[in-house]
Amino acid sequence: MKRILLVDDERHIRELYRSELEDEGYAVVLAESGQEALAEVENNPPDLIVLDIQMPGMDGIETLEKILGQDKGIPIILNTAYSHYREDFTTWGADAYVVKSSDTSKLMREIKRLLGE
Repeated sequence: MKRILLVDDERHIRELYRSELEDEGYAVVLAESGQEALAEVENNPPDLIVLDIQMPGMDGIETLEKILGQDKGIPIILNTAYSHYREDFTTWGADAYVVKSSDTSKLMREIKRLLGE
């Protein structure tokens, strides 16, 4: 079973996406901050990361850079409510960029693509 690390500071988003991902057969690990995500990547690397950008403390862009410094082999999907970050070159290290929505079909397609399913 593929493990997905879901990083988002909004509890309702974490719960919605966890439910959808578990329904698709994935094991889901939740983190509500960049610091928690980095600890998880170091201690138990996931197969894929879904990462929010706007979070208090360490934002998703800084978290992305630190994760890439630890392990460049983990696919990362930036998942944000703000489409303008797509044009920001600091986000280009991610493998995919998905705008948040209650319709998770695009996110699921990207996850399956990146996991080779």
